[in-house]
Amino acid sequence: MTGGQRLRVLRESLGYTMRDVETGSLQVSRRLGNDEFAIPPSRLSDIETKGVIPSIFRLYTLAAIYRSDYRELLSWYGVDLNGIHADLPSARPNRSHFSQASDGATTARVPVRLDPAFTLAKTTNIARMIEQWGVVPLTYLSTLADGRYSYGYIGAEDFTMHPILPPGSFVQIDETKNQVADGVWRSEFERPIYFIETRDGFVCSWCQVDRDRIVLQSHPLSPVPVRTLKHPQEAEVIGQVVGVAMRLGGWQVLYSEPGQKESAKLA
Repeated sequence: MTGGQRLRVLRESLGYTMRDVETGSLQVSRRLGNDEFAIPPSRLSDIETKGVIPSIFRLYTLAAIYRSDYRELLSWYGVDLNGIHADLPSARPNRSHFSQASDGATTARVPVRLDPAFTLAKTTNIARMIEQWGVVPLTYLSTLADGRYSYGYIGAEDFTMHPILPPGSFVQIDETKNQVADGVWRSEFERPIYFIETRDGFVCSWCQVDRDRIVLQSHPLSPVPVRTLKHPQEAEVIGQVVGVAMRLGGWQVLYSEPGQKESAKLA
């Protein structure tokens, strides 16, 4: 059935007439102070029988009157919020930011059966170890969630921590670790990387705090210069990066002369 036909079946199963829906929609529109939420009988008829797609306002009204999930009504018209993650690679934001695109998802596909030979002791191709995928409501996974973590994305033009955090990487941020630590580290991988919000947006970098100033230290091989900002007025430490997912290869930093850093681009 089409979306309109499903809406008609749902309306009739609840015993509503078109005039009942109009009356309810007028109450919704008055409460919200917007006539776009109102649904005249003629428009409802067009939606149910002529393939007219309801606006986001009228779909909200129908979800309220029909006691239905707004996401489900959207799915009747081919808009499935649970699949939005598949379209995230369609564009590469140029600036680092928090990733919230999947907040509206209610289900997730997860492995529900693994090969009995799977072991964490050996390096493994995970795809070959998964014997069966299944769709699981996210409410079932909430017990595994830890509220202290948030997630960020390294913008396509953000080369601050390149090459150890290349553009296009996703990072996990522990917001409980929002105080810059001092110390001596044996390698660049031991030194904490922080996710910082500035007036110009977000950035990942090494940090050093000196009284009311914070130094945003880029990687030595990065073309991005070191920046010094007022702390916390111009730069706030959101937390420490404790996990990363990245794609290897494809990025190239160009230098016009030996030792001179000038530009970075996607190869």
